[in-house]
Amino acid sequence: KPWTSRTKFMDFRVGGRRFYAMVSPEGHERWAIQKYTSISPKTNFKMFNAFADKDENPELPGSEWDYTFSQENEKTKVSITIYNESLARLEKMIEMGFTEGFKMSMLNLENLLASNK
Repeated sequence: KPWTSRTKFMDFRVGGRRFYAMVSPEGHERWAIQKYTSISPKTNFKMFNAFADKDENPELPGSEWDYTFSQENEKTKVSITIYNESLARLEKMIEMGFTEGFKMSMLNLENLLASNK
Protein backbone atom coordinates (compact mmCIF):
# COMPACT_ATOMS: atom_id res chain seq x y z
CA LYS A 1 0.00 0.00 0.00
CA PRO A 2 1.49 3.38 -0.98
CA TRP A 3 1.90 6.49 1.10
CA THR A 4 -1.07 8.85 0.87
CA SER A 5 -1.36 12.61 1.03
CA ARG A 6 -3.54 14.27 3.68
CA THR A 7 -4.08 18.02 3.28
CA LYS A 8 -4.77 20.03 6.44
CA PHE A 9 -5.46 23.22 4.46
CA MET A 10 -4.96 24.59 0.96
CA ASP A 11 -5.42 28.09 -0.44
CA PHE A 12 -4.49 27.94 -4.14
CA ARG A 13 -3.79 31.60 -4.92
CA VAL A 14 -0.62 33.67 -5.14
CA GLY A 15 0.60 33.99 -1.55
CA GLY A 16 -1.64 31.12 -0.47
CA ARG A 17 -0.36 27.95 1.14
CA ARG A 18 -0.94 24.23 1.40
CA PHE A 19 -0.02 22.35 4.58
CA TYR A 20 -0.09 18.60 4.18
CA ALA A 21 1.31 15.30 5.39
CA MET A 22 2.51 12.30 3.46
CA VAL A 23 1.24 9.35 5.50
CA SER A 24 2.89 5.92 5.40
CA PRO A 25 0.85 2.70 5.45
CA GLU A 26 1.89 2.40 9.13
CA GLY A 27 0.55 5.89 9.90
CA HIS A 28 3.90 7.78 10.00
CA GLU A 29 3.41 11.43 8.95
CA ARG A 30 5.91 13.59 7.06
CA TRP A 31 4.64 17.18 6.96
CA ALA A 32 5.39 19.84 4.35
CA ILE A 33 4.43 23.42 3.51
CA GLN A 34 3.88 24.77 0.00
CA LYS A 35 3.59 28.50 -0.70
CA TYR A 36 2.24 29.49 -4.11
CA THR A 37 4.41 32.23 -5.64
CA SER A 38 2.94 32.51 -9.15
CA ILE A 39 -0.17 31.20 -10.89
CA SER A 40 -0.98 31.51 -14.60
CA PRO A 41 -4.26 29.60 -15.05
CA LYS A 42 -4.05 26.55 -17.33
CA THR A 43 -0.35 27.10 -18.16
CA ASN A 44 1.88 27.38 -15.09
CA PHE A 45 2.22 27.67 -11.36
CA LYS A 46 5.23 28.02 -9.09
CA MET A 47 5.64 27.28 -5.43
CA PHE A 48 8.14 27.07 -2.61
CA ASN A 49 8.14 23.68 -0.85
CA ALA A 50 9.72 22.77 2.51
CA PHE A 51 9.45 19.94 5.00
CA ALA A 52 7.92 20.98 8.31
CA ASP A 53 6.89 19.64 11.69
CA LYS A 54 3.23 19.09 12.60
CA ASP A 55 3.03 22.71 13.86
CA GLU A 56 4.04 24.21 10.48
CA ASN A 57 7.64 25.01 11.46
CA PRO A 58 9.93 24.49 8.42
CA GLU A 59 12.72 21.95 9.00
CA LEU A 60 15.04 22.28 6.00
CA PRO A 61 15.72 24.96 3.46
CA GLY A 62 13.09 24.41 0.84
CA SER A 63 13.12 24.22 -2.92
CA GLU A 64 11.39 26.13 -5.71
CA TRP A 65 9.04 24.14 -7.94
CA ASP A 66 7.90 25.24 -11.42
CA TYR A 67 5.00 23.36 -13.09
CA THR A 68 4.30 24.11 -16.76
CA PHE A 69 1.35 22.65 -18.67
CA SER A 70 1.20 22.43 -22.46
CA GLN A 71 -0.78 20.56 -25.09
CA GLU A 72 1.04 17.93 -27.13
CA ASN A 73 -0.72 15.52 -29.51
CA GLU A 74 -4.10 16.17 -27.86
CA LYS A 75 -2.68 15.37 -24.42
CA THR A 76 -1.59 17.59 -21.57
CA LYS A 77 2.15 17.56 -20.96
CA VAL A 78 3.37 18.55 -17.49
CA SER A 79 6.96 19.73 -17.08
CA ILE A 80 8.26 20.03 -13.52
CA THR A 81 11.50 21.83 -12.70
CA ILE A 82 12.84 21.83 -9.14
CA TYR A 83 15.45 24.35 -8.01
CA ASN A 84 17.55 23.61 -4.92
CA GLU A 85 19.89 26.08 -3.25
CA SER A 86 22.88 23.73 -3.47
CA LEU A 87 24.11 20.32 -4.50
CA ALA A 88 24.24 19.41 -0.80
CA ARG A 89 20.51 20.18 -0.49
CA LEU A 90 19.72 18.03 -3.53
CA GLU A 91 21.82 15.16 -2.17
CA LYS A 92 20.02 15.41 1.20
CA MET A 93 16.64 15.26 -0.54
CA ILE A 94 17.68 12.15 -2.47
CA GLU A 95 19.03 10.58 0.73
CA MET A 96 15.66 11.21 2.41
CA GLY A 97 13.85 9.24 -0.32
CA PHE A 98 12.78 11.97 -2.74
CA THR A 99 13.29 9.85 -5.87
CA GLU A 100 11.18 6.97 -4.58
CA GLY A 101 8.53 9.31 -3.22
CA PHE A 102 8.27 11.26 -6.47
CA LYS A 103 7.96 8.07 -8.51
CA MET A 104 5.24 6.88 -6.12
CA SER A 105 3.38 10.18 -6.51
CA MET A 106 3.46 9.90 -10.30
CA LEU A 107 2.20 6.30 -10.12
CA ASN A 108 -0.63 7.37 -7.78
CA LEU A 109 -1.55 10.14 -10.24
CA GLU A 110 -1.43 7.72 -13.17
CA ASN A 111 -3.74 5.30 -11.32
CA LEU A 112 -6.14 8.12 -10.41
CA LEU A 113 -6.32 9.37 -13.99
CA ALA A 114 -6.85 5.83 -15.32
CA SER A 115 -9.73 5.29 -12.88
CA ASN A 116 -11.41 8.52 -14.02
CA LYS A 117 -11.61 7.58 -17.72
